[in-house]
Amino acid sequence: MPLNRSLTRPQRPARLQSGKLRWISALLLASVALAAVGAGAWWWKQRQDAAAAASAGGAATGPNAARKPGSGPGRFGGGNVQPVSVGTVQRGDVRVVVSAIGTMSARATAVVRAKVGGELTSVRFKEGDEVRAGQVLAEIDARSYQAALSQAQGTLQRDQALLKNAQLDLKRYQDLLARDSIASQQVDTQAALVRQLEGTVASDQAQVDAARLQLSYTQVTAPFAGRLGLRQADRGNVVGPSDANGIVTINQVRPIDAAFSVPEAHLPQMRRRMAAGEELSVELWDRDSRRQLAKGRVVALDNAIDSATGTIKVKAAFANEDGALYPNQFVNVRLQVNLLQGVLTVPATAVQNSYVYLVQEDSTVTQRRIRVGVTDGDRVSVEGELREGEQVVTDGIDRLREGAKVAVIDAGAVTRADQAAQDQAAQRRAFMASLPADVREKLQKMSPEERRAFLRERRAQMGASGAAAPASAASAAASSASGVGAPAAAPASAPQASAAPQQQRSEAPPRAAAPQASPGAAPPAAPAAPADRSSEPPRGIPPQVKALLDQMPADERARVMAMPQEERRAYIRERLQQQPPSQGGAASPAR
Repeated sequence: MPLNRSLTRPQRPARLQSGKLRWISALLLASVALAAVGAGAWWWKQRQDAAAAASAGGAATGPNAARKPGSGPGRFGGGNVQPVSVGTVQRGDVRVVVSAIGTMSARATAVVRAKVGGELTSVRFKEGDEVRAGQVLAEIDARSYQAALSQAQGTLQRDQALLKNAQLDLKRYQDLLARDSIASQQVDTQAALVRQLEGTVASDQAQVDAARLQLSYTQVTAPFAGRLGLRQADRGNVVGPSDANGIVTINQVRPIDAAFSVPEAHLPQMRRRMAAGEELSVELWDRDSRRQLAKGRVVALDNAIDSATGTIKVKAAFANEDGALYPNQFVNVRLQVNLLQGVLTVPATAVQNSYVYLVQEDSTVTQRRIRVGVTDGDRVSVEGELREGEQVVTDGIDRLREGAKVAVIDAGAVTRADQAAQDQAAQRRAFMASLPADVREKLQKMSPEERRAFLRERRAQMGASGAAAPASAASAAASSASGVGAPAAAPASAPQASAAPQQQRSEAPPRAAAPQASPGAAPPAAPAAPADRSSEPPRGIPPQVKALLDQMPADERARVMAMPQEERRAYIRERLQQQPPSQGGAASPAR
């Protein structure tokens, strides 16, 4: 019994100790919770104070109130100086231009067909050529038509001979009749025969002319000057007047016309100017309205207004001397219906909701209300409190308010800087595209510092020699990726240091060979680099490392590239030491 009591007594202090630990843990947790609650209350109070201060500041600096001198910079001016671009208020002539969409149409169009039937023996034009009026385009087999002409000519000659004989007989009969040696009836009969033969000869002459005309039709000619289309019949085909497609289509494009529609509201003004003999000028622009194609004039108005659209069709003529306009071509038309002289104009980009921002002498801006007129190109006519020579804001209007401070910048400089950045990006893309695929892949694996160093070196090589060999680019990328370009300076200097002594040794008598080093001895040190470093190659891969990488098989080279930097350096240093002197010269191990 005492033994059992002695064994169970130590359990009461253990329970008491565990209870104390629980109380201590509970107290610690409670204190942490209280601290968290206090911190949260403090944070909430600070946030409420900040919100109240912000609302009070916002009420004091509303959109219509002036910002306090001590207030911080805002989006709409205040303490900030806003960079803007400006344009000048100018006085000049403004054209009242009506814009429309037009379609080009040829002045004349014809389908060239054969006028006689026969085999097409030759085609004497090229598709798309411009030809002269009367130029021979094709030829048809003319043998049958030549034979018909010869036959008609023979008949004509026969009848002409008969007529001549009849005329001689009539003359003899008339002489005999004068001597009363022949009956008058016989003379009258002979005279009738002569008139009959004269009619026969005239008919024969017409047959000859018809046969000659048919023969001339065997040469197909251009009806007027114009541009030819695609060939519809090839040599060897039998063509005729009834062919639907003909041989080729020709369009007269010099001059050429444009048809477009304008609102009927401009019709009285257009008729008044045309009746007075004034010329209504018309400009043609390309699909994007960026390049002017031609200038012409209005030549005709339609005789009726389209009731569905309230427009009237107008035809304008253009010289088209360069042949740039084609039938059925889509064009943007600008018709000048009037000219306003001596009005104020501002850049179109300066106008915003009938307001402009005027730059004052103290580099602040003020709003001026204007009445917008007509737009001519990139300028618009205005009426308002503006004077010629004043400057209005054209770029940066969305950041301004009344009285805001501005700094005028050159819009051309911004455009040039943007263009220069785009050109530089294009050159960078072209340079990357010119690199081999393996070099680009290695560049992606390089660190930013290694990539910048490689690109600088590559550009320097291209600037010095004009172009670099693909093998050099691949080796340079391998050097930059492996990190041996900078640490291997000693091997790079070794062949340079020994280049001159090699030439001296070739001229001097041979010396005694150096004793071989013991197997356990350290490798011989590389000769010191000469003081003159002008003969050193540019920063990059040493020749020994390049030659070593070129001699490696592809799998070994890939395995070397995958090694960590220090391990890769040690491996290349060991391989350089193993090379015989005849391959690498007095190569020193890479450092």
